[in-house]
Amino acid sequence: MKLVLAIILLAIAVLAAPLVFSPGGSAVTATPPWEIATTDGGKSRVFGLTIGESTLGDARHALGQDIEIALITAPGEHGSLEAYYGTFAAGMVTGKLVLTAAIDESTLSAMLSRVTKTEFMESTTRKSALHPDDLDRALKLKIRAIGFIPSINLDEQTIIARFGEPGERIQGPEGAEHLLYPARGLDIIVDPKGKELMQYVAPGDFDALRAPLARGPGPAAPAADTVEEAKAPPPISSEAESRP
Repeated sequence: MKLVLAIILLAIAVLAAPLVFSPGGSAVTATPPWEIATTDGGKSRVFGLTIGESTLGDARHALGQDIEIALITAPGEHGSLEAYYGTFAAGMVTGKLVLTAAIDESTLSAMLSRVTKTEFMESTTRKSALHPDDLDRALKLKIRAIGFIPSINLDEQTIIARFGEPGERIQGPEGAEHLLYPARGLDIIVDPKGKELMQYVAPGDFDALRAPLARGPGPAAPAADTVEEAKAPPPISSEAESRP
């Protein structure tokens, strides 16, 4: 599973979390969303987790046992493995948290072949329950990306007061704007019509997140089933998935 597609599915999963996941468990950390530590090795640490090093098992140990893990698959794509907390308190900020695991395609395909249950969103994206035998394997997978959607709307002034001025701004569809912080591995989607989304990746992988945003919308595509899905970066064809 390549990083850009993982981020696309992460964005869909976070923004449509009430449709994709059950209400989910709760988790608490003293670390607020704007407290991001970076390392010389191109990684970052947020919510007490180091992206690219910490595992889903580490997250369950640090944030709480009541975590939901599932396979999320969009049409025509291989999918991703996500872990979800329906209620997440990051310092004084509450919201929803989704963790995307780093997983190779062969392992993902094997897990998909053993799923015990599959459900559909209002769109055609599927959520599949892991076979019990695959849960331990999933908990050993490293975290590749983190998505957080606050329960309250954050305006641009508040975001900049907490996170600082972005290194770059990119306009998205539906009036949304991406505030990019490359050195911190962070993309904040500011949506005047809905909730904000914070996408965290390792700073060393940030170019893979930025690239589809910088290209802008591709050829006309069928309308998204939800406004939330429209805020995700444009999908990438399977042939283009030879990128690192």
